[in-house]
Amino acid sequence: MFIQTESTPNPATLKFLPGQTVLEAGTADFPSAEAAAKSPLAARIFAVDGVSGVFFGNDFVTVTKADAVDWDHIKPAILGAVMEHYQSGQPVMDGAEPAGSAHADHDGEDGEIVGQIKELLDSRVRPAVAQDGGDITFHGFDRGVVYLHMQGACAGCPSATLTLKMGIENLLRHYIPEVTEVRPVLV
Repeated sequence: MFIQTESTPNPATLKFLPGQTVLEAGTADFPSAEAAAKSPLAARIFAVDGVSGVFFGNDFVTVTKADAVDWDHIKPAILGAVMEHYQSGQPVMDGAEPAGSAHADHDGEDGEIVGQIKELLDSRVRPAVAQDGGDITFHGFDRGVVYLHMQGACAGCPSATLTLKMGIENLLRHYIPEVTEVRPVLV
């Protein structure tokens, strides 16, 4: 098994490509070792000292390290953990796979606007951020402000604010005049 790695815009996060499907659909975010209990693969990666976050996409795993740890010290152990997992035959997730960190539901009078926001996120934004090892999902809309949840490589990325303000906010404001601002949410 050959596992490729790619850097991401977030220096604390690396993207691992095992060359096979990680999740059939959606994404899965594990911001802590406790959250990884439902995934044998995530739990195995968290067993590596210095790992602070794990995120799964369709064909990739992104791993975030603690600031005090150097990639040169933990990357070989993470590669080993991913390889061991796929050789073990265990599932990536225990039980049913998540439908993914999908967009939050929105009830109310802005339903049509929210539908347009979600469509633009799905068609224009999420494929681009998946290339960088992350995901951005809709969290809420209130009085012109769109709240988005950043995951994987996007969470804690130094360029995330620039991506939100210059990229996503400009895109949404261009297509949906009711949008005045985009803000990140920490869930």
